[in-house]
Amino acid sequence: MVKPNDDAPLSQLVTGLFSDVTGLLRKEIDLAKTEVSEKLSKAIGGIEVLLAGVVLAIGAIGVLLGALVGVLAAVMVNQGMTEVNADAAAAVIVGLLVAVVAWALVARGLAVLRGSSLNLDRTTASLRRDMNVVKEKM
Repeated sequence: MVKPNDDAPLSQLVTGLFSDVTGLLRKEIDLAKTEVSEKLSKAIGGIEVLLAGVVLAIGAIGVLLGALVGVLAAVMVNQGMTEVNADAAAAVIVGLLVAVVAWALVARGLAVLRGSSLNLDRTTASLRRDMNVVKEKM
């Protein structure tokens, strides 16, 4: 940091000020890089755990759907169907139900993505105001 000197010429003071501000900005940028790196490392760790949980959840859903097919097939056999036909019918019924739920979820997700919810309206408006201010000053 430049020490103020009452006898220093203005050019030296301005040069010192510029040097101090430049150094300060570099330190702030370094701090921001370090902080972003730390946060990113934590986020990646969280994402890894999340993905492991999702994989296990998908497996659990598969097991539960298989059990549902088995229960439905057993009910159909008790109602007088042959075991082969009951297994096939139960698998088709459960498959169709899961397909309908999946279709509804995908359709809803696509509707959200197609909407204007992803537009950066406030940021765009702020940037336009900033550009107008700069144009007025020039």
